[in-house]
Amino acid sequence: MLSAVPISWFLTLSAVLFALGVAGFLFRRNIITVFMSIELMLNAVNLSFVTFSYHYKSVDGHLFTFFVMVVAAAEAAVGLAIILTVFKNRGTLNIDDVDSMKN
Repeated sequence: MLSAVPISWFLTLSAVLFALGVAGFLFRRNIITVFMSIELMLNAVNLSFVTFSYHYKSVDGHLFTFFVMVVAAAEAAVGLAIILTVFKNRGTLNIDDVDSMKN
C-alpha cells in the first residue's frame, strides 16, 4: 500500500525548505542565522533522501541521511565553538564585521 500523501508533496516541501535555507544564507547578516540556514538546507536534503528511499523501497536514502546527520552534528559542534570564539574576540556576530582574520 502506498502512502496517502503523494511523493510530489514531500519533494515540494523539501524544495521550499531548501529555498528558505538558501535565502537565509544569502540575505541574513547574523552568523547564527546563517548557521541555522545551513542546517535547514541539510534537513531539506535529508527529507528528499528519505522520500526517494521510501518511494523506491531502498535503504540507500536512509543510509545517506544518517551520514548527513553525523556530518551535521560534527559541523554543529565545531561551528558553534567557532561562533562562540568569534563573539568572545570580536563582540559581534555580524558577518560584515567579522570578514577578516585580523583583530
